[in-house]
Amino acid sequence: MANTPTARKRVRQTARRTATNKARISRIRTFTKKVETAIAAGDAVAAREALKLAQPEIARGVTKGVLHKNTASRKISRLSQRVKKLQAAA
Repeated sequence: MANTPTARKRVRQTARRTATNKARISRIRTFTKKVETAIAAGDAVAAREALKLAQPEIARGVTKGVLHKNTASRKISRLSQRVKKLQAAA
């Protein structure tokens, strides 16, 4: 257990940051899942709208240090590709 005052403070800070980061990751997953469900339903318009909302959320994850830049880029790219493919089929 933390014995020094600074160590106790670090424990508090870590707990606070962990909670914030979990909320951010959860938010990103929620927005991504909305795109996924729209794609699965075959709704091209809803998928495009959901992607427009998900992209800035994923990008925000990078600026906040929750996601790596390349991970976010890959996620956006793959989602965009699937939405584009869905629109071409429709």
